[in-house]
Amino acid sequence: MSELPPAPEAPPAPHTARRRVPDRLDVRPLDRFRSFKVKLGILVGAVVSVAALLTQVSIRAGVEPLLAIPLVVLIALVFTQLLARGMTSPLREMTGAAQAMARGDYTQRTRATSRDEVGQLAAAFSTMASELEQTDQMRRDLVANVSHELRTPVAGLRAQLENLVDGVTDPDPAALEVALAETERLSLLVNHLLDLSRLDAGVVELDLESIELTPFLHEVVDAAALAAGGRDVRWIIDVEPPDLTVTADAARIHQVIHNLLENAARHSPVEGRIHVRAARTADGEGVWIDVDDEGPGIAREDRSRVFERFQRGGYADSSGGTGLGLAIARWAVGLHGGTIEVLDDPRTDRAPDGRSSLIRVVLPDAATST
Repeated sequence: MSELPPAPEAPPAPHTARRRVPDRLDVRPLDRFRSFKVKLGILVGAVVSVAALLTQVSIRAGVEPLLAIPLVVLIALVFTQLLARGMTSPLREMTGAAQAMARGDYTQRTRATSRDEVGQLAAAFSTMASELEQTDQMRRDLVANVSHELRTPVAGLRAQLENLVDGVTDPDPAALEVALAETERLSLLVNHLLDLSRLDAGVVELDLESIELTPFLHEVVDAAALAAGGRDVRWIIDVEPPDLTVTADAARIHQVIHNLLENAARHSPVEGRIHVRAARTADGEGVWIDVDDEGPGIAREDRSRVFERFQRGGYADSSGGTGLGLAIARWAVGLHGGTIEVLDDPRTDRAPDGRSSLIRVVLPDAATST
């Protein structure tokens, strides 16, 4: 059976920020004032003063009242229009930006130069537009990534089943095992997406219980070894003291450690060792759990980004990872009020260029913190 190439990553949507052409009539001499009411008062006073001054000048010049009054009113209106245009310019810009956003263009921004309520509104509007643009880009990336991640196992499963139906491959245990592996991969992705939907909805509650870590970690390692599909790696568990316990949600912590072990097994070399260590924190109010493997490690500049969705540590991952495991692990640890991070590998000879495979989970003990 020929292997199908993975689907190409969808290119991100291009950002074409539009530059606003400055309006030559957009005069804003009142931007220094922090109150729109004060601006209105100054506008009224300035218009009245200009009208009175022009009236006095026209009288002294001997201009007929029937001609002077319309001229004074016209000049006062022009003066009012110039000042009012600058005061209301952010409102017009926000209207145009809102109309553009309704068409799906989130690149429009407003020029907030005034200090009054309108300027504050314009600044808040620009911030909202920026956040909406980021959210829309995240949505596009999510759709592209999920489409790619779903397409790969579905394509593999379809090819395997077509080979079985056409008689190219015999329906022996090996062929069925390949189909089962692709099905499990698809199921794992669906479960991860469901977890992310619960994350976004914020509807997950913790079922706290006392967990004895030695048997618990052995149970997680057994499950991870089974899911590793016979990868030739060694699992080493070290809990100090052996009867160490922590109060947490067993299902969620099982999910965290299982994701870390699955990620470690995927990137470990043949006959590589995966260490799982646990001990109480220095302050005695929680525990830390380390997962360390002998894989290529995570670059220093990628240590924060690796916990984001659909990120894989800054290097190509053709081993079947979804790029969601570490994001879900960070979410589950965060539910407990804990932390998860990539630490420096103490074995400097195995950490070239600042890479490290040592990931530490710190869990506050709910029993000691209450």
